[in-house]
Amino acid sequence: MSATPSTMQTLQYGNGSSWELTTAPTPEPGPGEVLVRVAAVATNNGDADQLAAAGEPGIAGFEFAGTVAVHGPGVNAPAIGARVAGTAPSSFAEYVTVDHRHLIAVPENLPEAEAVALPVGLVTDYGAMLAGGFVPGQSVLVTGASSAMGMTGVQVAKALGAPLVIGTTRSEDKRDLVAGVGADVVIVGGAEGLATAVREATDGRGVDLVLDHIAGPVLAAGLSATADEGTVVNIGRLAGDATVDVWDLGRRRLTLRGVSFGSSRPETMAEVFAAIAADVLPAVADGRVRPVIDSVYPLDRHTDAAARLSTREVRGKVVIVFPAE
Repeated sequence: MSATPSTMQTLQYGNGSSWELTTAPTPEPGPGEVLVRVAAVATNNGDADQLAAAGEPGIAGFEFAGTVAVHGPGVNAPAIGARVAGTAPSSFAEYVTVDHRHLIAVPENLPEAEAVALPVGLVTDYGAMLAGGFVPGQSVLVTGASSAMGMTGVQVAKALGAPLVIGTTRSEDKRDLVAGVGADVVIVGGAEGLATAVREATDGRGVDLVLDHIAGPVLAAGLSATADEGTVVNIGRLAGDATVDVWDLGRRRLTLRGVSFGSSRPETMAEVFAAIAADVLPAVADGRVRPVIDSVYPLDRHTDAAARLSTREVRGKVVIVFPAE
């Protein structure tokens, strides 16, 4: 650890309204881990929830990009100095330890401050597509498509061969945002009328796969919008529990699955990251899948970043850039 400082700057949650800039001991990578020198971090809904909650303080964050600084025992890749992005708890810090399998390589043409907006969305939505058995040629409905993860899902589905991608948003002023990332059809509204609108867009057939970021009544409507033998994968639970028509589920031989990659086994996460490297990173490198960033702040303006995130009106990721060494 001689090449790294003994302490590092971190952003901690726990004061109820913003992050606090503090120092903490620099961690050491354990077996199977690497230590990453963080260049930028990106926010997610979970960060907004942490800011709003009272409780014991802790290092914030789930998403980061930077360079590999130190290998833990038994690790020799990615190489020291490699530019990477990934997901890990407590990532709003100058250094973060992470399973070496839970990283993506940052393409040469993409700065870390942009690449940082990709890992959570790629893991979540492409992981959901894998869970749903997606194959090129299938149509896809993405609910909550104006969220950062939803916009990633739209792009990945389109880049990987979905001939029709339908996205939903509750805000008319976000229609162009969803269309701009590749949705062929944008439906504005909630659960009411969703199934009818999807069937109108698919000549009455319904979609093959639904990536649902909402749950609640929208999940139930998504099942009604699915073609016979189609699949709905629930990703987010913003609207709470859903009441499902189990007779329709059985009669039309639908598949309903749930995913939560934040609580997945490390091996499962490693499989998803490996699939991203093989299937999705080429589309990132050539621009078919691109980060969607709301705003970028230097570390010393972290209170402004927190205030922006807390509005819940962000269009993409809020990014915080750490000082270079």
